[in-house]
Amino acid sequence: MNARADVLVAGLGPAGSRAAWAAARAGARVLAIDRRRSIGVPVQCAELVPALLHHDIATLARSTRQPIAAMHTYLEDAGCEVTPDFPGAMIDRASFDAALAQAAHEAGAQCRCGVALTALDADGTARLSDGSALRPRVIVGADGPRSRVGRAAGRVNRDLTEARQVTAALARPHYATDIFLSCETPGGYAWLFPKAGLAHIGAGVAAAERARLPALVAALHARLAREGRVEAGVLRRTGGAIPTGGMLDPVAALGSVQVLLAGDAAGLANPVTGAGIAAAVQSGTLAGEAAAIYLGGETHALSDYGEEVRALFGPALARAASRRRTLLEAHRAGRVTDAAQRRGWIAYPEYWAA
Repeated sequence: MNARADVLVAGLGPAGSRAAWAAARAGARVLAIDRRRSIGVPVQCAELVPALLHHDIATLARSTRQPIAAMHTYLEDAGCEVTPDFPGAMIDRASFDAALAQAAHEAGAQCRCGVALTALDADGTARLSDGSALRPRVIVGADGPRSRVGRAAGRVNRDLTEARQVTAALARPHYATDIFLSCETPGGYAWLFPKAGLAHIGAGVAAAERARLPALVAALHARLAREGRVEAGVLRRTGGAIPTGGMLDPVAALGSVQVLLAGDAAGLANPVTGAGIAAAVQSGTLAGEAAAIYLGGETHALSDYGEEVRALFGPALARAASRRRTLLEAHRAGRVTDAAQRRGWIAYPEYWAA
């Protein structure tokens, strides 16, 4: 072994940076790694967070680019359903992630960019792309929906939504998130999210339907341009996978090395909306705190982490996963109705009914 740490954090997105921050500030020796050379880049996110996230992240305002006041939901030709009290914020995800990683560094974590986890042995030995290896006492897997840590521990996100997004200039100010539900987007939806003069225009579908995405996004962009809401030019493109199968068991072990999963690696993105930043922040913080408490001799801290994550996210994720499965089955059977769409989306009271 040629590297040392009590806690190894894989991934320096919101979950990993918060885990590194929480564990380091409690006195643990933390090594946090990320395969990207720059934190938060490239951005693979629609950049919407709930307004309440400022209670967890005091510096959120520095990364906020505009407020969101409402949600507008468009269901085929049924018109627009306005959800007036839907407070959120559009953030600059790159600066948000960078600020969280900087806070982890200032708390004492050793944060290394451009270093990937290349292998994780059955005894918990972690092998890194720079040739080093270590066997920490705790590994926090915060390395995304296709987590290498999760796979090594037998926790795999098997149900993924694939998303693609373009960014264009916004033709006029807008302060709502626009959601477009259609039988053309099985396992997902399309969107317009305004961001301070820009518009994120995208769509997500079940992984098996990913070939539809370029045409779906192009068609929505063209429609919005014809309506005079956005400009026709594309400024940038992005995309990625979202775990939409529901929560995985976030606690495991490799030999004597304890494993905690957080954020997308633990399947904490909402299966219906795809939202995952707030859950990543919360679960990452809890994972770092649990790791530090465990290192202090309180072995129950890890099972406590699992119980707290299940209590915080379990019911909402279970409902969302069930709603998504039912609607996806209707898509596959060619039986998608307005009633089925309404039961499958959070803006409608049918979603929340028993």
